[in-house]
Amino acid sequence: MEKNVNLYTLSLSSGRAWLTSLVFVVAGIVLPQLCHLVPQGGLILLPIYFFTLIAAYKYGLWVGLVTAVTVPLANHLLFAMPPLMMLPVILAKGTALAIAAAFAARLSGRVSLIAIACAVAAYQVVFPSLQDLTLGFPGLALQIFGGWALLRALQRV
Repeated sequence: MEKNVNLYTLSLSSGRAWLTSLVFVVAGIVLPQLCHLVPQGGLILLPIYFFTLIAAYKYGLWVGLVTAVTVPLANHLLFAMPPLMMLPVILAKGTALAIAAAFAARLSGRVSLIAIACAVAAYQVVFPSLQDLTLGFPGLALQIFGGWALLRALQRV
């Protein structure tokens, strides 16, 4: 049985929301760089979405949206990855993931593997990508199982 967890809906008027967003943005900059050390690591592991899922699920829609928008833009400005022509798609998919994750968390009220899987599936349904479903399948699995594990580890926070 899954334990209840502290899930928040932080308002952007709170300093805690901005500090929390900053932590997720920094993590969202570092993780893709580590994944890019592996050939096609970004395409396979889809790291740019990972912390959007965590931020939105744990801290609510606004923190998730800040993460979803800032991470790809910061990565592009700092490292030219993702490429400029991919930014609109990545921003749209990240936004859809943030909305789905915040909704799933609110609906389930706990860290639920099924709710997380539904959030990940939702953004794939809204913005289907054959590449994500084939080459990026390990990344989708990482989002679901890695996201669940990290959210479980953050239960007390």
